[in-house]
Amino acid sequence: MIIIQIKKDQISVTGHAEAGPEGQDIVCAAVSTLTQNLISSIEELTEDKISYSISPGMVDIDYGELSEASKLLVDSFFLGICRIANSYPEHVRIQ
Repeated sequence: MIIIQIKKDQISVTGHAEAGPEGQDIVCAAVSTLTQNLISSIEELTEDKISYSISPGMVDIDYGELSEASKLLVDSFFLGICRIANSYPEHVRIQ
């Protein structure tokens, strides 16, 4: 199961969806794409500074005070993750 924790100044994504064979897991691919897109979007579209670490089965994103633009990007990430979690509750949980 993928666990997404969203806190005031951190987002953590851990685990594996196990919704299909490795390399064909659409749930894992969707969560990974949204998470990596959030990082890239904040870095490329805003002047906000974030730090992150990515390893197999884990992404941690740390940030301080975010601009309105970055807050909108985080909100967009959250909407997408919520839709995935609602569609695949046995594979994704938001805490």
